[in-house]
Amino acid sequence: RMSHVSEMWCYHWKWKLQHCLCLFTTYVICMQQAAHGCYDCRIVLTDPSGVFTSPCFPSDYPNSQACKWIIRAPHGFIIQLTFIDFDIEEAPGCIYDSLTLDNGESPMNLCGITAKGLSYNSTGNEMIVSFKSDFSIQKKGFNASYVRIAVSLRNQKVIIPQVPDVDAVSVAETVLVPDLSQFTLCFEATKGSSDDNDDWKVFSYTDPLSTEFFSFGKTTKGHFLSISGTQCILENALPRNAEFFTGTFQQLCVVGDSFSGSIGIYAKSTYHTVYCPSIFGKVIPGNGRLVLGSNSNEVSSLNGDIYNFRLWNFTMNAQTLANLSCDVKGNIVDWENEFWSIPTSALKAENNLSCGSYLIPSSAIEPTSCANLGSLCQATVNATTPTPPTVTTNMPDTNRNDKPNNGGLFYRISITISSSNSNSVSKVHDVVAEWLNRTFQNWNYTVYVVNISIHPGSIKERVREKRSIKSFLVFALLVYNSTNNIDLEEEDIRQKLINNNGTMEGGYKLHTVDVDPVEKCLAEENPPNYFWPDTRPTVTNITLCHGSSVQTASRTCYLGLQNYTSYWGQPDLRNCTENAADIANQLLNLTGEGQQLTSDKVNDVVQKLKKIVNDEEIDESLGSTVVTIFSNILTSSDSVLAASSSEALKTIDALALKIQFTGPSMSISTRNLALGVSTMNSTSFKGGSFSVSPQNNASDFQIDFDKDQTNAFASVVLPPSLLKNLSQDEFEVISRAQFTFFNKNGLFQDAENPANLTSFVVACSIGNITLQDLQDYVKVTIKHTKIQEDPKPTCVFWDMNKNGGNGGWNPAGCQVDAESNENETVCLCNHLTHFGVLMDLQRTVTQIDPQNTKVLTFITYIGCGISAIFSAATLLTYIAFEKLRRDYPSKILMNLSTALLFLNLIFLLDGWIASFDIDGLCIAVAALLHFFLLATFTWMGLEAVHMYIALVKVFNTYIRRYILKFCIIGWGLPALVIAIVLASANTNASRVYGKELYGKDANGQGGDDFCWIKNEVVFYVTCAGYFGIMFLMNIAMFIVVMVQICGRNGKRTNRSLKEEILRNLRSVVSLTFLLGMTWGFAFFAWGPLTLPFLYLFSIFNSLQGLFIFVFHCAMKENVQKQWRRHLCCGRFRLADNSDWSKTATNIIKKSSDNLGKSLSSSSIGSNSTYLTSKSKSTTNTYCKRNSHTGEFL
Repeated sequence: RMSHVSEMWCYHWKWKLQHCLCLFTTYVICMQQAAHGCYDCRIVLTDPSGVFTSPCFPSDYPNSQACKWIIRAPHGFIIQLTFIDFDIEEAPGCIYDSLTLDNGESPMNLCGITAKGLSYNSTGNEMIVSFKSDFSIQKKGFNASYVRIAVSLRNQKVIIPQVPDVDAVSVAETVLVPDLSQFTLCFEATKGSSDDNDDWKVFSYTDPLSTEFFSFGKTTKGHFLSISGTQCILENALPRNAEFFTGTFQQLCVVGDSFSGSIGIYAKSTYHTVYCPSIFGKVIPGNGRLVLGSNSNEVSSLNGDIYNFRLWNFTMNAQTLANLSCDVKGNIVDWENEFWSIPTSALKAENNLSCGSYLIPSSAIEPTSCANLGSLCQATVNATTPTPPTVTTNMPDTNRNDKPNNGGLFYRISITISSSNSNSVSKVHDVVAEWLNRTFQNWNYTVYVVNISIHPGSIKERVREKRSIKSFLVFALLVYNSTNNIDLEEEDIRQKLINNNGTMEGGYKLHTVDVDPVEKCLAEENPPNYFWPDTRPTVTNITLCHGSSVQTASRTCYLGLQNYTSYWGQPDLRNCTENAADIANQLLNLTGEGQQLTSDKVNDVVQKLKKIVNDEEIDESLGSTVVTIFSNILTSSDSVLAASSSEALKTIDALALKIQFTGPSMSISTRNLALGVSTMNSTSFKGGSFSVSPQNNASDFQIDFDKDQTNAFASVVLPPSLLKNLSQDEFEVISRAQFTFFNKNGLFQDAENPANLTSFVVACSIGNITLQDLQDYVKVTIKHTKIQEDPKPTCVFWDMNKNGGNGGWNPAGCQVDAESNENETVCLCNHLTHFGVLMDLQRTVTQIDPQNTKVLTFITYIGCGISAIFSAATLLTYIAFEKLRRDYPSKILMNLSTALLFLNLIFLLDGWIASFDIDGLCIAVAALLHFFLLATFTWMGLEAVHMYIALVKVFNTYIRRYILKFCIIGWGLPALVIAIVLASANTNASRVYGKELYGKDANGQGGDDFCWIKNEVVFYVTCAGYFGIMFLMNIAMFIVVMVQICGRNGKRTNRSLKEEILRNLRSVVSLTFLLGMTWGFAFFAWGPLTLPFLYLFSIFNSLQGLFIFVFHCAMKENVQKQWRRHLCCGRFRLADNSDWSKTATNIIKKSSDNLGKSLSSSSIGSNSTYLTSKSKSTTNTYCKRNSHTGEFL
């Protein structure tokens, strides 16, 4: 039994022990899971963004942890890591618990709470975060967020490769560099301080054959710019014996212009011009390869970094460069990823680059000065704008409204600190710099502290009692970037410093704090007539030179870095001098590519050039600049050039006559204008030639004298007999021949006759004499600007005396030679001036051959004669027989016939009257022809209105003085139009009406003088537009009337279908001619249908009087009745008491009543088919109306 009890007891305790072991095991496992299950800290993060934390965050992290997070992004991205919360055991050197951040460049250890709120960026596409904890003391840990950011090249600099063709940095193959005759190039670069090499290149541009055409660098002679094998030393713009590039980025802009042979250098807010005549006319060929650094082993590359390399194919002036911001992209090469092919090893992300967009300022601030801030301290405003100045920097302050006397961008900070530690001034500098950086980092305001200076403080009484305490006076400059237009008060800065007093390391304490804004430079007048408004420090103010609307003066408000006060610099009035070359260069910059020119600006530039040409000695260099300015102006629109075109042409002619040169000839070629001058020996002259042809791989032209060019744009051949028949005085003064070629035609605007100019323009003159009525023709060959498949050109010259001295095209003295083709026109002229080729000079719509022209002319004159005869017959018929003109349709028809009669008579007599060559008579005839044409259109429209009233609005229609009102409209409206046209001519009717030559053949010969409208606008508005309105109205009325007629005729049962069709067809034809539908053929005379519709137009419209006589006079029963009664004899004579219409007259009376004094459409057919049919069906109805009151009785 005892054994049984013992056995039971042992079993009981055994069970209890097993149970305890089970519970213990469960506890251990659960505790392990509690310890290890709160984190997963060795992972790779590849999402675009995310969050990760230390183990068990926000609870304390466990002991003995070793975590590692690898954050990866695709190539072309970097990682930005931000610590939302951060609390790790703090110790010197982070020897216990720490977080190690490897950004791809140098790992850093973080602990304590210093990293909270800070952001860090990787240099590549990967960032490694490691965390370790020891066996004791736990803290909350960290909470971090990350995001991948596309790497913008603006946030990276490029380390210039030192070995050619090894990891070369070049412009991408997809970027095509065009031919460059003008360019602007800007970049920033640094140079290693230990590099004493004076022979290097920043970049090199070569053609496909590796021939260098463009580079910038330095030799022992100084900095240079090489263009097409020519080195230009920039000794006056950049230092020769000193380095321009230093350890900090320096911006340099180079402006090149082969048209003027000048190079502009913009550096350190100063613009210098270096003249390099050897580059004149040289073009940098396109489709080459641009690399950063040197392209050969013979010359080394700049040992440094480069940033923000941009290239434009036009020039910029000093003002534009001063305003150049990061947002202005290079139109050829820009500092963006897609423009470059850069190996990863050459890229380096860096903070505080001048155009950086997203990188947060580094936690370490190095002492610097405003001079080292690059474009941060540079801005430009215009003194003429009344609004507060807009500062353009890499961190712009946009339209900030400052308080009075508040500089806004800069603040002086003066503080006093003390410490018991005996530290050197440099150590104090480091401590203060770190504290200031930490104080202002991640503030609501983006600020930067620069130019920190430390001065030992004076020993005060209490300091003598405690000699271990030293005080220091700290001065610094705070730069505020108000990107959000938020005002920053100096008290906010002061409180920020005071609140962070306890965070200064090294036992230093803050005693006094003073913050003051740096004042603006106050407004003043210096020198007289130059007013400078209140201006912020470092801002350059621009104003116009006194008495000029083009030249500008500038003045900068500087910031003194010794005492942080602002002061005015000396006014820069160099552009305001009267030196012709300087003025010309200013005008060149003003008109350069990319500049917006208005009509007033162009006019001002032309006046300045006119003054230069008239008053100054013009050498080849100045002449080249002037020609280039005119070339720039020619890129403007015609409306901008219109006001000054005449003066510009005269100035160009005067320039060609006055320019001085050496040798037998000289030429200046630009993109839009070419000028050539050659000497001429009048005693031995045997003819000469001039040609302009395209130049290979260049945008300008090649000019040749006395050479035959097969592919010339234009050429002029002077005959040997050119100088014959000159007076002795004229013969002796001839010394040169001038030739001008215009690629743009904006200066040739004929206000009276804006014809279609289809060629280039070339001008030729001999000295300052007028040559005309030459014995032999001058042969001028001009290329068409586009191929003419069926050319009918007209050779014209620019007549300076036309249009009141404004000039205009004149074909006199020129004819088209048979050698002309679809590509070029050969003109033979008996005088010298500006020549061109016009298409459709006389407003002819079609290109027809001489045979068809003669046929159409014959048809027109014969038809108009016939029409005049039958219009007169119609009119006489209605005048002679009083019974015919009692109703309204007859009276309207009489007025239409009158207008047609005089239209045809004046047309037939026009050519004969023009032969008298009397301007006043010709103007009168043209105005009368215009008036009767408009009257004809108007009366045709009134016919349509009357039919609508008679057949559609039949009942209750009575209009008092019906015909009187129609006559006022029919004759008064055309008269009003003619009066307005003559009034707009401003007492110079010859601008609108006059004699023109019509019907010339393909060679520009023949034709007849005709008095007609000369002004295109008047023609298309008062003729084409006027008729277009009438035509659309008549079409609408025609359709309504025909629907009404057909509907009523369809109700009859006593006529066959054939009879109804014939009657309706007759109505259609008669209405067509009565309403002038045939005039609409003019709107369809286009393309292949031109000739057929011209024949239809000529036949039907010239015979309109005949057709109206047939359908509306001869075929009317009442007209026939009167003719037979009064004009016939014998069996054809009709008795006076006979009556053709035996239908119920009472019904006719009713119909007459309904229409209101015979508002019937008797012009449609014989006695109105509607009224006749109506009378047959209503024989029992009688109605009578008072004809004066319109009331039914």
